[in-house]
Amino acid sequence: MKIIDLRTMRGPSYWSVKHYRLIVCKVDLQEFAGEWSNTIDGLAEQLTTLLPEIGQPHAEGRPGSKQLAKHPPLTQEQLADGEPLGHVIQHVALELQRQAGMPVFWGKSYPAREEGVEYVVFSYQEERAGRYAAQAAVELVEALCKGEKFVLKPIIDELHDIREEEFFGPSTWSIVAEAASRNIPYIQLKNSNIIQLGYGVNQRRIWATTTNLTSHAGVEVAGNKNRTKAMLADGGVPVPQGTTVYSEDGLRDAIEELGFPIVTKPLDGNHGKGATIRIMNWEDAVEGLRFAKEYSRAVIVEQFVEGEDHRLLVVNGKLIAAARRTPAAVVGDGQLTIQQLIDKVNEDPRRGVGHEKVLTSIKADQHTLDILKGQDLSLESVLPVGQTLYLKSTANISTGGTATDVTDLVAPYNVLLAERVAGIVGLDICGIDMLTSDIAIPLNETRGAVIEVNAAPGFRMHIAPTDGLPRNVAAPVIDMLFPAGATARIPIIAVTGTNGKTTTTRLIAHLVASVGYKVGFTTTDGIYIQGVQLQKGDCTGGQSAEFVLRDPTVNYAVLETARGGMLRSGLGFHTCDIAVVTNVAADHLGMRDIYTVEEMAAVKGVLPRTVRKNGWAVLNADDDLVYEMGRNLDCKVAYFSMNEHNPRIQEHVEAGGVAAVYEEGYITIYKNSYKLRIDRAAEFPVTFGGRATFNIENSLAAALAGYLAGFDKDAIKTAFRTFVPSATKTPGRMNVYKFPRFE
Repeated sequence: MKIIDLRTMRGPSYWSVKHYRLIVCKVDLQEFAGEWSNTIDGLAEQLTTLLPEIGQPHAEGRPGSKQLAKHPPLTQEQLADGEPLGHVIQHVALELQRQAGMPVFWGKSYPAREEGVEYVVFSYQEERAGRYAAQAAVELVEALCKGEKFVLKPIIDELHDIREEEFFGPSTWSIVAEAASRNIPYIQLKNSNIIQLGYGVNQRRIWATTTNLTSHAGVEVAGNKNRTKAMLADGGVPVPQGTTVYSEDGLRDAIEELGFPIVTKPLDGNHGKGATIRIMNWEDAVEGLRFAKEYSRAVIVEQFVEGEDHRLLVVNGKLIAAARRTPAAVVGDGQLTIQQLIDKVNEDPRRGVGHEKVLTSIKADQHTLDILKGQDLSLESVLPVGQTLYLKSTANISTGGTATDVTDLVAPYNVLLAERVAGIVGLDICGIDMLTSDIAIPLNETRGAVIEVNAAPGFRMHIAPTDGLPRNVAAPVIDMLFPAGATARIPIIAVTGTNGKTTTTRLIAHLVASVGYKVGFTTTDGIYIQGVQLQKGDCTGGQSAEFVLRDPTVNYAVLETARGGMLRSGLGFHTCDIAVVTNVAADHLGMRDIYTVEEMAAVKGVLPRTVRKNGWAVLNADDDLVYEMGRNLDCKVAYFSMNEHNPRIQEHVEAGGVAAVYEEGYITIYKNSYKLRIDRAAEFPVTFGGRATFNIENSLAAALAGYLAGFDKDAIKTAFRTFVPSATKTPGRMNVYKFPRFE
């Protein structure tokens, strides 16, 4: 077996408008052409033995949806009855990803035109993982068809590693999922962890839990623990006394001033890295200094404050959640060694590597070994029954700690204190670490203290606490970024068709710009932002659309969308406000496995299927294939025609629809019994006095789109009269060059 073509869809495409992230591979079955699962001895048994989960039903939850989409399994009975090998490969590719912690479910397969070749289409969570799963699935099925053994673990391990490297962390994902639930689009900026929420001028950006609204000064303050403590102390916030040292001599002086117990931690550390708490003697203090200096040249030495570790999360000046954190620990049973107890704790299905799951597996690192050594223990020691041993000196979730939600227990005094701390430091999203014996009692009564303030705080302990009520802490973040009444989107008009789409796109973009919008548009000539060409060449694919939608100055997008991009990687947006389809002709057939004009119409028909429910599809009523696109759309439909007596137009208008026709030389719009004449088509320079009938048709489509977008007659008339075909307005299309004796 061999993959002869592999594509990655990143938006609505020929293969699915609903499922955006798809791997599309064309597989040559070679020697197994014509074979089915029931014609190959032992395939069903081998496959279900190797991947027993493939026969189990799956339910998929989508961000913002309370319903589960059910996906049928591939059972041994189905395999025994007979399934095409492409269908088997599809299910294997999905199951391999699921085994590595990527919940993907949708797929389909069908024969290609060539004998023995099948298309296999399936969902992916991470692009690199999806492409790897495609190759691995083909190799696995081929091996089983040949009766060979297949070692699964290296495949799953590699997919797992890809997931850890590529997938959003839990904090980022919680924000992205909340945005998606509100129909806010997102784009991961290339080669970065920065996520854009929304489009154009209305976009916001996040990087983990910092935003484009986060104060740089606030981040700098939080990153310098001494400066933070000084500002908090000046604001009347209780903080532990301490100083900064650089050497053992400085450490000795600090201990003479503060006494024991003390804490050592790097000046500019985070996530508890390099921190040692409850130091009781000189030897441990020196070791704490050494450990902290692995992360920072300067080391903070401060008083140890008794109390439990609490993280309070403040978003936009309001306390949103609070959690009590407990360091990674094991409890003795009188039989198992400490290492065996750690292994047993790590068997908890809620624990995984890094941020893979709600809890992180516990690692016995050097810091753990130092803690054990300080108690005359080793990993081979056996703890008495019921004895709790803390394996880390800090309670960070990322080192195996646990969290209990205490949001509803926080004393009003402590709520106010946390909100004041966030304001003093100057952070829109702020994690505040409090040590106190009881969070329900005011901090000034428990002799507790604020020990740290964190920019980019983790959300995992709040969205999935070990115990207590999960909190949707991402919701107030989205509320802050997009307050009530604010929109994340900009208007998008998209244009496709075989002929006329570039001129139609340019006409619409000219109209939109003429009334004051800052337009970004794409064509086969390039990408234009506010009239300036920023890229040259054919820019009608998904990446070019994203280029416009990423631009922070653009407040209106007009996007030419060609069949090549839709087949290569899908659309660069998920929904649009208006989609225009000019026509479908027998051009470009035989390319990318599109052989008939009907298949080409199915490709072009992707665009109107992406129009939002209250948006418009603008379709050519003179083209049978384009007209048929309007029959099963979820959006509103308007038609245009060069024939004022077109019965399709008459029927549509009589039913209350909107249409544009070329009537007695005029571009005319009909809505019910209302008729609006825009202007004589001959007055538009692009029609060359009415002789260029194809541009009259393009003007019809553009005028109708403009009308539906809310532009009035005068705006359309003025714009079209000032759209002069030239090397800049319509490069390579009906350009007139004047010379001294001729033109």
